[in-house]
Amino acid sequence: MTFQSWFLYFTLAVIAAMTPGPAILLITTNATLYGWKKTLFTALGNIFGLFCMGIVTVTGLGVILENSIVVFDVVRYLGAAYLIYLGVQLFVQKNGGIAARNSKAQENSISRRKLFFQAFGVAVSNPKAIVFLTALFPQFINIQEPLAIQFFILITTLMVVSFFFLILFSFLTERVKGWLNMSGRDSIIRRISGLFFIGIGILLGASSQR
Repeated sequence: MTFQSWFLYFTLAVIAAMTPGPAILLITTNATLYGWKKTLFTALGNIFGLFCMGIVTVTGLGVILENSIVVFDVVRYLGAAYLIYLGVQLFVQKNGGIAARNSKAQENSISRRKLFFQAFGVAVSNPKAIVFLTALFPQFINIQEPLAIQFFILITTLMVVSFFFLILFSFLTERVKGWLNMSGRDSIIRRISGLFFIGIGILLGASSQR
């Protein structure tokens, strides 16, 4: 893999990481609810999900998902159901204002483990991401060179870039908490986020495109 190929891949990874999606929506919501420091575990859960998807892609499930309508649909419906479930949880969750949640007790109201696996579930719930990686990786791999090293470079680049932008969005959300706390705006944001997750899940489940 040449530096030029890696840099092109890096550019694509940056664009993908900056594009609003379920992961950014989740971490900004969690930053609003629990503070940006705790969302470190949300970001870690997301990039671990990316790593697992990369392994799945390399080991061949990506090819199965591309060629088996039944398998693809099963995974797609499971992913859609998870996103809808997460959205409903956010929508019906009852919390006080952000200022109240900033107390020590409120910061501990959700475990780091739950934040981690919540983000992991979001990362792996869309099979189209696996298909995307399946289509993307071969464009930057030189079959004449060791594949394991190239895979490590590609997936590590994607994980680092994703982690950086997730934490950036989380930190920026933390900076506007005061505005969100006015007149219960945090509750509105949480419900809007929940509706977006439900909408994404419905669209994913209803999509007929592979």
